[in-house]
Amino acid sequence: MPDTLDSSTEDRIRPRERVEDALAEVIALLRRHRLVEGLVHEQLEHPPDAEPAPIPIDSAVTRANRQVLERKLASLHPADIAYILEALPLDERLYIWDLVKADRDGEILVEVSDAVRESLISSMDTAELVAATETLPAEDIADLAPDLPREVMDDVFQRLPVEEREQLRAAMSFEDDMIGALMDFDDVQVRSDVSLEAVLRYLRRFDELPAQTDQVFVVDRQERLLGVLPLNKLIVNEPDAIVEKMMEPAAIKLLQHEKAEVAASVFERYNLVSAPVVDTNDRLVGRVTVDEVLHFVKTRGEEEVLAQAGLREEEDVFASVWKSFQNRWAWLAINLVTAFVASRVIGIFEGSIEKLVALATLMPIVAGIGGNSGNQTITMIVRAVALGQVSREHARALIRKELTVALLNGLIWGGVMGFVATWLYKQVSLGLVMVLAMTGNLMLAALMGVLIPMTMIKLGRDPALGSSVMITAVTDSGGFFIFLGLATLLLV
Repeated sequence: MPDTLDSSTEDRIRPRERVEDALAEVIALLRRHRLVEGLVHEQLEHPPDAEPAPIPIDSAVTRANRQVLERKLASLHPADIAYILEALPLDERLYIWDLVKADRDGEILVEVSDAVRESLISSMDTAELVAATETLPAEDIADLAPDLPREVMDDVFQRLPVEEREQLRAAMSFEDDMIGALMDFDDVQVRSDVSLEAVLRYLRRFDELPAQTDQVFVVDRQERLLGVLPLNKLIVNEPDAIVEKMMEPAAIKLLQHEKAEVAASVFERYNLVSAPVVDTNDRLVGRVTVDEVLHFVKTRGEEEVLAQAGLREEEDVFASVWKSFQNRWAWLAINLVTAFVASRVIGIFEGSIEKLVALATLMPIVAGIGGNSGNQTITMIVRAVALGQVSREHARALIRKELTVALLNGLIWGGVMGFVATWLYKQVSLGLVMVLAMTGNLMLAALMGVLIPMTMIKLGRDPALGSSVMITAVTDSGGFFIFLGLATLLLV
């Protein structure tokens, strides 16, 4: 084995560093461009809300920089260009977008985030959008369809061949969380009564096999799925062997209207590269590949993180102030209301706090540990729901288990803080209040950590939606009330 790695091997094992280096190079070229053209000074003269200053392209240095940027972009994968576009402010993003070759626009639009895609599409006219879209596979066009103007989709429909038009209609008929939305139509089908030699001759007619092709699908004359023929079997067995003798039962068959989480689960469980998708009559309609499953899992994970923070949708980090405000205001308003409720709870016990100042210093501890514990519970429940491990029927058992865990934690850590409070303030009864209050708030957090996501499921909503905001509100108000109420009863 060689002692050194060649550059191609290094690129394969360090993709993150490669794309970050490309981003740094593009940014350096843009900064040099702005410096040469004096745009830094021009932008200082513009008020913050003014439109970005256009980048002039008439100087020799600018043309040279432009050519360097074009060559750099031409050497990058569409996913890497998408990463760069997402990391640039709007004016620089649109400048780079103009330098991308037109025949790559569609591939890049598929790769960028929804929020950034909106800014790119808004800079393109109808003809450009149609040209960028019509060359894409039907499943990719379906992904872009919600963001494209109606007239663009009408033109694309008219230009597609009949077969691709039907595939596009089928792809657009599925909800985003269905297996059909992950499906592509680039499956390779063979009959069971042909020889392996005939299959090999058929495959040689392709310019290249569809990505992630690890097996061909065996179907009958009605296109019902009979089994699969792994490529390794196809290659190593005698050419005159019959497919029917060599094929295997499909490890899994996915129904096109099942939830996409099912595909994610079976791909992880069975280490699949691709899987057939069938309709209710067992007819093969497409396949799901591991790259689409990974994309779905990544997207769903990002959505859950945003939802827990109360963000309604993915946000372009360089979006306008108004768009960012629209995305964030709703849960902030709710949080303001819950914070006001918490302040009123404290207000009820103002007299107790005045008589024993120690309460003011200790009550954030009770609320804080309750919020942390509640977030742990709710994160675990939301994850289990996403993996299909938990349903509403499990609510009672989960509540019992989480309350027991909270009781144990409350007695242990409440005991620790009770000892500390007694030592600091020389008052055993204050230590007892800390034990009881921390235990009570931890149990409240555990209860709500199960009930909030389960209630969201019952209402047909995303269980992660605003969960961290709601659990924090409950544990803050509840923690203050429990702690100050106990203090009022036992100390004041």
